[in-house]
Amino acid sequence: MKDHLVDERGTALSSDDLAPLRELLHEQRLFREEQLRQLAVAAATRTDALRARQAASQLEISVKLAASARMVLADVDAALARMDQGCYGTCHLCRGPIARERLTVVPQARYCARCQQVREAGR
Repeated sequence: MKDHLVDERGTALSSDDLAPLRELLHEQRLFREEQLRQLAVAAATRTDALRARQAASQLEISVKLAASARMVLADVDAALARMDQGCYGTCHLCRGPIARERLTVVPQARYCARCQQVREAGR
């Protein structure tokens, strides 16, 4: 096992740890793909008259939902690629390990909890 697949306590992420995380990522991927399909179908089936009557805020919500789904889908794909490359679970900022518990909750996480807080505080 590669030594960078370690959590914040220095415990190696085993294949038993990675398998359910990979499954969570695949489930998220399927959910986001379906969400994008449903949003596209809904947009395509609206008539011009309905579009004219539909509130601008509803259109804005659909656009934001689709953008969010695409962003999460890209994050999930990037996490799966990191798994395949053997660098999954390493923080993109400090290069330290990401806690197994954090990855269980947010399997596509790019940052450890500390670096994520720093990024969010800087926004």
